Amino acid sequence: MGIFLKTEIQPECLLGVWEITEEYDEIRSMVYLDRAEKARLASFRSLSRKLEWLSVRALIKSMKGQQAKITYNEENKPFLGGGGNISISHSRNLTAILVSPDKRVGIDLEYMSGKISKLGHKFMNERERLTENSAVQKFHLYLHWCAKEALYKICDKQDVNFREGITILPFEPEDNGFIRGHVVNSAGEELFDLEYLHHENYALVWSCKK
Repeated sequence: MGIFLKTEIQPECLLGVWEITEEYDEIRSMVYLDRAEKARLASFRSLSRKLEWLSVRALIKSMKGQQAKITYNEENKPFLGGGGNISISHSRNLTAILVSPDKRVGIDLEYMSGKISKLGHKFMNERERLTENSAVQKFHLYLHWCAKEALYKICDKQDVNFREGITILPFEPEDNGFIRGHVVNSAGEELFDLEYLHHENYALVWSCKK
């Protein structure tokens, strides 16, 4: 299927989602790889990991209209070669990316299995609230997890306590909407606006901030 969502959520901040339905040879033919990238691709043992990795490059090319190289720093944080920020997330057969030339970006995508119901206490703190509507409690939990992951990424995973240092302000979940998040670390405190959507059995949350 390839790209099924491409939108500019803010000026010069692009969100894209790719559904991986292609065979390996098809998606491999969509992107040019240099020698180092070919070696990186060959290092992955599983076919699913190869497809994920290729789908990111194919998605960027489709969104930007040209090939874009991805580089990584010492913390394995990705950046766009030549300048620009990127956040990447995979789950099952979906790949999501958020790109901006100058804004900080964070995105997380999760397929909603039943495993999260017993884990909420491990990542939600006492200031956060879960809806009393049992029909959407699982979705609400995943939105908290995805929002925290997105903020963890946008803050470069530096000196942030995932449970206590990131707080998602109370909200009632809908199919799509907005969330506010509060992050505390050694650099101080900061508020973030996040957006989310529900696609089939996936939860997707993202944030883009100067």
